[in-house]
Amino acid sequence: MEPSFYEFRKIEDAKGNLVAVEGLRDIPFEIKRVYYIFAVTEGARRGFHAHRELQQLLICVHGSCKVLLDDGLTKTVVTLTDPCRGLFVEKMIWREMFDFSPDAVLLVLASEHYNEEDYIRNYNEFLRVCGNKGDLID
Repeated sequence: MEPSFYEFRKIEDAKGNLVAVEGLRDIPFEIKRVYYIFAVTEGARRGFHAHRELQQLLICVHGSCKVLLDDGLTKTVVTLTDPCRGLFVEKMIWREMFDFSPDAVLLVLASEHYNEEDYIRNYNEFLRVCGNKGDLID
């Protein structure tokens, strides 16, 4: 599985930097929800779920973190460090975020409003839905 990234234009001047992200222009979906993760406890892992329909763009706007992406067959780890680069996470991709730097702020742009029914929080269920039963966890 090859991770998909979106690069954003940085506007610089003597006062600082600015990056703008517009839904359906800079990314492939309308933005319906925005949230950010910060002050993550050292060693903590976040995520541990997939979405049936929701798509996301993850941008580490400060610091760094790693993201494990799993499509049920292949696992890939990506390190996010650039506030001008967003990681696209398609539906039906298991994700885990970890190794947050103490100053990390992970911004998440989501294609849908929060809906608990869209989440798959059990890895075995995720594998069954994907049709991959070879790696079920006891």
